[in-house]
Amino acid sequence: MRQGRLKFPTDRPVGHYHCISRIVDRRFIFEEAEKEQFTRLMRKCESFCQVRVLTFCLMSNHYHILLEVPRPPDVRPTAEELLKILKRLEFEEDYTRTKAQIELLRAAKDAEGERALLERFFRQMWDVSWFNHLLKQRFSAWYNHRTGRKGTLWEERFKSVLVDGRGEALLTMAAYIDLNPVRAGLTQDPKDYRWCGYGEAVAGIRIAKEGFKSLMDARDGVEESLTAAMASYRVWLFGQGEQNEGLDRQGQPMRRGIDPEKVREVIAAKGKLKIHDYARCRVRYFVDGAVFGTQDFVEEIFQIFREHFGRHRETGARPVRGLDGSPLFVLRDLRKSAFG
Repeated sequence: MRQGRLKFPTDRPVGHYHCISRIVDRRFIFEEAEKEQFTRLMRKCESFCQVRVLTFCLMSNHYHILLEVPRPPDVRPTAEELLKILKRLEFEEDYTRTKAQIELLRAAKDAEGERALLERFFRQMWDVSWFNHLLKQRFSAWYNHRTGRKGTLWEERFKSVLVDGRGEALLTMAAYIDLNPVRAGLTQDPKDYRWCGYGEAVAGIRIAKEGFKSLMDARDGVEESLTAAMASYRVWLFGQGEQNEGLDRQGQPMRRGIDPEKVREVIAAKGKLKIHDYARCRVRYFVDGAVFGTQDFVEEIFQIFREHFGRHRETGARPVRGLDGSPLFVLRDLRKSAFG
């Protein structure tokens, strides 16, 4: 597959992306203050770019964000509405400069110039690349100023996987992201990790809870209350996070996760939910699979970007190896078993 940004048609559907980016040299810079600032900026960029963070996890040297990017609206914000957004988000420099530019253009009766100015902002909205760019740029400026450093802070642009927004693929990806601190051995319960979507939601942050409600509604096709959606997601999350049954040479679980007894307790308390084997997929399928979802979804994306593939490739969907009968496919065949 050729490298480079894939450009969707102008009438593109709502897109869901798992975004990942790491600190240069994979340095461990995210202490409590850095995590708090990054999360604050993430929510501001989310609001400005008019996208939705369904869940996220911020680790010591990288982040994961599951992002929903809607279609651009037919009617764009007015200049006054744009200024209100910038002021509310405390983008003071942008607000002051833009307000002055609009006043000058209106004084000169330059309507075309005003439209061009607004369009520069609109190109930064409803776009996965601009969201990540702005977030990383603003955090870098804050961090470099705070520490007196200069130069690039991030290892690369960012990586993203396009995720099927229908059925269980999106929910599986959300659980994978929220279980990062469990796999890292930082906690046995994601609710106790403050810098992930589930931890924020349990703490009562409404915007985080609404992300999980959207996830559960998309899977079940019916609307649930925030409370019911959070309960359902917890059962799913714990089922996805159960430890491997096998032990290593030191007698420790082959894969860090939640104690099976704790999983059974959660299921008993919240209701039955099938624990899917594909929860144990390798990290590579979630970050390097390029597109992740049902066979039909992956084939649909393959056809849209057919020109980016070799002429001898006839189909796009590749099954996740090691999961016989799994309903999930990827665009890039990694030639690895899902287990391990």
